[in-house]
Amino acid sequence: MGNNKTMMQYFEWYYPDNCTLWHKVKKEAQNLRNIGVNMVWLPPAYKGAAGIHDVGYGVYDLYDLGEFDQKGTVPTKYGLKDQYLEAIEALHRNDIQVLADVVFNQKMGADETEEVIAQEVDMNDRNIAKTDPYPIIAWTKFNFYGRNNKYSDFKWNWKHFHGVDWDDKGRKNSIFKFYGKEWDKDVDTENGNFDYLMGIDVDLNNVDVAEELERWGKWYLDLCQLDGFRLDAIKHVREGFFQNWIDKMEKSTEKDLFFVGEYWNGDINVLQNYINNCEKNISLFDVPLHYNFFHASNSNGFYDMRTIFDGTLVQTSPENAVTFVDNHDTQYGQALQSEIQEWFKPHAYSLILLREAGLPCVFFGDYYGRNGNEDSTLRGFLTLLMQTRKSYAYGEQVDYFDDEHVIAWVRQGDKEHKDSGLVVIMSNAEGGSKEINVGPNLANCVLRDITGNMSENVYVDKDGNGIFYCGDGSVSIWTK
Repeated sequence: MGNNKTMMQYFEWYYPDNCTLWHKVKKEAQNLRNIGVNMVWLPPAYKGAAGIHDVGYGVYDLYDLGEFDQKGTVPTKYGLKDQYLEAIEALHRNDIQVLADVVFNQKMGADETEEVIAQEVDMNDRNIAKTDPYPIIAWTKFNFYGRNNKYSDFKWNWKHFHGVDWDDKGRKNSIFKFYGKEWDKDVDTENGNFDYLMGIDVDLNNVDVAEELERWGKWYLDLCQLDGFRLDAIKHVREGFFQNWIDKMEKSTEKDLFFVGEYWNGDINVLQNYINNCEKNISLFDVPLHYNFFHASNSNGFYDMRTIFDGTLVQTSPENAVTFVDNHDTQYGQALQSEIQEWFKPHAYSLILLREAGLPCVFFGDYYGRNGNEDSTLRGFLTLLMQTRKSYAYGEQVDYFDDEHVIAWVRQGDKEHKDSGLVVIMSNAEGGSKEINVGPNLANCVLRDITGNMSENVYVDKDGNGIFYCGDGSVSIWTK
């Protein structure tokens, strides 16, 4: 059976631009292991168009991991290449797997312009052309002078892209599709066709591009000894591309790589479809669950907690679900802003960390604090939850989802983990109690609420029955 897995997303959008994150990872590696983290998703590590101010999604040069003087800086926002490699090494020494963030959909910060024939398309339906084709000046040439052909001599030009959002000739912002190019078909249908997201849209049908990204992937995997990848913005990338790329990465290493994709869609059928088409060798972030948490946290207690897992990936495909509460995109001020309210975070994290199904991902911003202020009020609670997951959250799970406001579940414990087993009870309105049978492992025991929210102990009889409590709008976790 082994121990439970827990992932941490090790960055947030507003982390300071001071090139220190890799140093922090190295320093914190042992602590992460102690609290039960065994997989870390690191931010995009390559040079972005905005230099040290780039979170990493405005990709300039995939091969520059903080090694070359490009975009006004040698280090990236997070540090230098050697520091990155040292951070990965420190995580590996502590038996923590490392996932790298892969951004293939767009590039930004080109070195030179080219004249290209293009036509403007409708923002809300990219299948509709608004103009006849005409010449524009597009920033599409990437020469990477600072790197001077080290690692790869591939140069990008307009033929490697589908379109851009800026015409330098007319000084105009719009979506321009290059003449003779078509948006990829197998992408999300939002906005008619959601191939184009931002910047310069990479043409992943181009054979030279596909080969270069494959070469890069093998180089990156080998250089950094990675354990897997987080794939960005996959709903904007034609479906077959990542299936093929994943296959090539898997064949190039002895490791059993882990892949998780970000397909931002709240519709479970869309996600399920993607997983089935990928023959189930990819996990996805459980976006529908995030939105359930979001609605529950904003409903002033008028949310039926029995339905919290309805329409979620963790319910339909638990082995392919990475569950999360918030991430860098849901933070205030971001494109997908939908932060879970603070009062509900203990509920949400208990629902992903103390249950059987799904691989939970803890957000850096919740654990360390946001906007560069490292003063998270949640850190103590999250540490407790992660350690509880590591030590106690084992054995058969029995749900008591029988009341619209007070729900509970029991993990009955197993022989492999000493003293394992627990009861979680929570309310999104008034507190309450439930009679619960905890199973044979916890029978005839005294259980206490490790959150400290309830001060009295619960005595479980020889048949495993006890009455468990929680307070108003709060969570109680009962263990031996």
